[in-house]
Amino acid sequence: MNTLSVNFLESIYKAEKETSLHGKWITYKDIEKLFSKYESKFVVSQIGSSEENRPIMQLKIGTGAKKILLWSQMHGNESTGTKALFDLFNCFLNTSETTLTKIVNECTLVFIPMLNPDGAQVFTRVNANDIDLNRDAVDRVAKESKLLRSVLEDFNPQFCFNLHDQRTIFGVEGTKNPATISFLAPSEEITRALTKGRIATMDVIVSMNTMLQNSIPNFVGRYTDEFYPTATGDNFQKLGYNTILIESGHYPNDYSREEARKYTFFSILQGLHHITNSTIFTEYEAYFDIPNNDKIFYDVIHRYSDSAKDVAYQFEDKIIDNKFVSKLNKVDEFSLKSKLGHSEINFDDNKI
Repeated sequence: MNTLSVNFLESIYKAEKETSLHGKWITYKDIEKLFSKYESKFVVSQIGSSEENRPIMQLKIGTGAKKILLWSQMHGNESTGTKALFDLFNCFLNTSETTLTKIVNECTLVFIPMLNPDGAQVFTRVNANDIDLNRDAVDRVAKESKLLRSVLEDFNPQFCFNLHDQRTIFGVEGTKNPATISFLAPSEEITRALTKGRIATMDVIVSMNTMLQNSIPNFVGRYTDEFYPTATGDNFQKLGYNTILIESGHYPNDYSREEARKYTFFSILQGLHHITNSTIFTEYEAYFDIPNNDKIFYDVIHRYSDSAKDVAYQFEDKIIDNKFVSKLNKVDEFSLKSKLGHSEINFDDNKI
């Protein structure tokens, strides 16, 4: 398996990271000013608009026969993949390194970096009409869902990358590590059968996991492959479009998701590199060696000498007065012996 070196990935990421994007709240206004600089290398176009008439943009690059569609922020409050895509755009724009030039010679890439700009504006999962785009693949009530399906059918990609963020509650099964990156090859139906499409998807995920184990060993999980009849990935997979789900999660002390952004970038570039340099996609067995996601974490746990008094808290992110605010809420107590806190504070007789 042709795996990119960590030194190469670290070097190119440091050089090309889009420094104007930072933190978790990324809106259309934050990326609007960036599109013009990519016009020399990409075909940049507005392909539609959101329910509140914000532009939905597409970038296209490459001349190769292998077609790959990538999209981010179908959930407006999940922006890590968006930041990683703009880091990748800078790579294609600024470097003639062989890895990048071979990708655009062998592949044609279409990117939708922000599918749900209305949700992004107010930092919500849903669109302006309270529709979860990731559960709208069958009815396609939302304008954004219709647009994504139209792009999919017109472009007819061999592979898709569906970029999401996952909550801080997830850890890597069998470890005390958070799941910084989790992967999923979506199921096509309720039995979760190993179809040809799922096997091809798993093959690419194995490549990405192999690379990440050289960089952040034991911080990679496998998202549940329970079949969701209305979900985007499940339906695209069923339609014959091999869909790789990347869930960007928590890394220690990384609530701004900047470390997760880096490893998302690493994963996408490794996935594109693997697709570029492969002709068959059948090496799937190691996919099942990736540990499951485990719901084991809270953001903060207060520990007491009497464990029955333990209390767990989670951050809730909101936009208040046009500012990004994280509020810590009590969510659980009493039965926390099997749980971990990203931060833990020990008390003794109600004193720190």
